[in-house]
Amino acid sequence: MATASLPVTRLIAPRLALASCVRAFLVRDTTGCPTLPPAQRLNRFPAAPMCSIIWTVAGELEAAAPGLAWGDVRMPAALFGGPRSYPLVSYNPGPVHSFVVMFYPAALHALTGMAMAPLLDQFRPFEDLFDGEWQALSRAVLVAPSDEVRVQLVEDFLAPRWQVARQQDDQPASAIGDWVRRLGVQAVSSGLAGGARNVERRIKTWAGQPMRTLHRMRRAEQLFLDERDAMLQGKVSWSDLAAHGGYADQAHLCRETRQITGLSPTELARASRDDESYWIYRIWN
Repeated sequence: MATASLPVTRLIAPRLALASCVRAFLVRDTTGCPTLPPAQRLNRFPAAPMCSIIWTVAGELEAAAPGLAWGDVRMPAALFGGPRSYPLVSYNPGPVHSFVVMFYPAALHALTGMAMAPLLDQFRPFEDLFDGEWQALSRAVLVAPSDEVRVQLVEDFLAPRWQVARQQDDQPASAIGDWVRRLGVQAVSSGLAGGARNVERRIKTWAGQPMRTLHRMRRAEQLFLDERDAMLQGKVSWSDLAAHGGYADQAHLCRETRQITGLSPTELARASRDDESYWIYRIWN
């Protein structure tokens, strides 16, 4: 009997010149897995400060949780997703090939002028938000012969535009922690009015969420990255992990983990290891 193919799941780092603009490229391809059970065709994502462009190259994407629903649950082939304040789930009714670009929201704001706050927890058809040049890129991505070509198309499109956008801002911040810290400094230093409300307003325009939320997400992601292997192997003390991550106690860690992922730390470790629909947690590094 032939061995069933496994889903192809890849995380691709951007070229260095785009490290402060693009967080990562994601590829999810189950077209070689026609018998994948329905429960494993779910895609479970945590709350996150990033925004994304999602291209469904083959197959279909459907809503499976709040934040994705329009009149029809079927999503367009090119979709924009704003920053997320809560975990969500999508569903592929059959084999699918998805290609995703994750942006730092302040970078996409600099590239397009789009305010991120109105796009928090929103999914919109790509064509409703982006101009003709971006739409030409989208068409090229959808018909490209491989994911490697897709990455090159997006990077070649973004590189000159990002260079222009950064001319007034030459301090890169590519890691999520660096980006969050720098966002606060930039908000304080920009403009004439430096009051707390104005600073918070700038941060929400650029990032879609308040600084307190961004700090919470940054801490959770860094802790997950630091302890991911131990978590997946079930070799972790949650009280020690809470202390290492700067949480008040284990209950604090559990509460924030549930807010971001929908699961307790113990449930998340098990699901990341055993449940195919949590694939994003296994590849994130």
